[in-house]
Amino acid sequence: MSKRDCYEVLGVQKGASSDDIKRAYRKAAMKYHPDRNPGDKVAEDKFKEATEAYQILSDKDNRAKYDQFGHAAFEGAGAGGFSGGDFTGFEDLFGDIFSSFFGGQSPFGGGRTRGRAGRDLQYDLQVEFNEAVFGVEKEITIQRDQQCETCSGSGAAKGSEPESCQQCGGRGQVAMQQGFFTISRTCPVCNGAGKIVRNPCGDCSGRGTRPVQSKLSVKVPAGIDHGQRLKLRGEGEPGSAGGPAGDLYVQVLVKDHGIFHRQDFDLICEVPINFAAAALGADVEVPTLEGKAKVKVAAGTPSGKVFRLRGKGVPVLGSDRRGDLHVRMNVHVPTKLSAEQRELLEKLRTLDGDIPREDEQGFFDKMKHLFS
Repeated sequence: MSKRDCYEVLGVQKGASSDDIKRAYRKAAMKYHPDRNPGDKVAEDKFKEATEAYQILSDKDNRAKYDQFGHAAFEGAGAGGFSGGDFTGFEDLFGDIFSSFFGGQSPFGGGRTRGRAGRDLQYDLQVEFNEAVFGVEKEITIQRDQQCETCSGSGAAKGSEPESCQQCGGRGQVAMQQGFFTISRTCPVCNGAGKIVRNPCGDCSGRGTRPVQSKLSVKVPAGIDHGQRLKLRGEGEPGSAGGPAGDLYVQVLVKDHGIFHRQDFDLICEVPINFAAAALGADVEVPTLEGKAKVKVAAGTPSGKVFRLRGKGVPVLGSDRRGDLHVRMNVHVPTKLSAEQRELLEKLRTLDGDIPREDEQGFFDKMKHLFS
């Protein structure tokens, strides 16, 4: 069966640059790789076809031959009719493309498997409202694995050493045929360590690590909000085979405040005032995070009026700015009256009626319109 045009296979124009060809092959390889399409013969064939097309077009000399003679330039030479031979840059390309398939290692092998990163941990840290607003430093205790002191992390009992894995010959990788070429994968026997522990350490059962209680200091920045997380690099579980340690994520849980409610970096609070203060005006003391402040309430202030105190809110993370404090004045209606209070209010009702005079005419006009 005749072979398809290499440019057509990769979906590029004949004058495409080397970068365009590389991007096109990366896209095709990710789509049709056998690891992503297990048991799919059609995908495997397309993967082989794209790989051969890239081998030809990525090499300057081979591309020139192909542009002049087509596939006939390579007939009778090598597997699949292509001599190729020059894989310069090919391993770097595959190391990028297949890092998700092979844990960051090249599918062409060549060296020990990278050590595995340690497991990430999470810790829930509860703080007071004011601590979240102004920042605080807390000491926490977590349980995590650390290198076993008895065996120095080898996992082997005293007087013995881990043996080289016979399955992979101590390389941590085994070679296997994967479609068009040979790929190295993590050894299933030693899990990439390259060694087998025959006589495990009694203190860590051959794991090389032991769970311990660790104390850490956590700096909670001013302005952090409920549910946000802090990342402590390298404070998670230790890695294996020389791999880096995982990270510790500290989730901050902020307790409710009895007076203030937070919205982003602003604060809201409600302050009750009596009818006289709202009607006649007054200087009303209100709470802030730093203490008390006075708000001038003008005469005739309606219930629900909001006053803004600039810069009295929550610090904005990573800056020297702060949000505002919004104070809502709620006119308090007493449920129990003294004889004197009742007498005064009865006099007021006699003078003003049940509906305020300034609103009376407009209200009754709306009533007439509603029922007309």
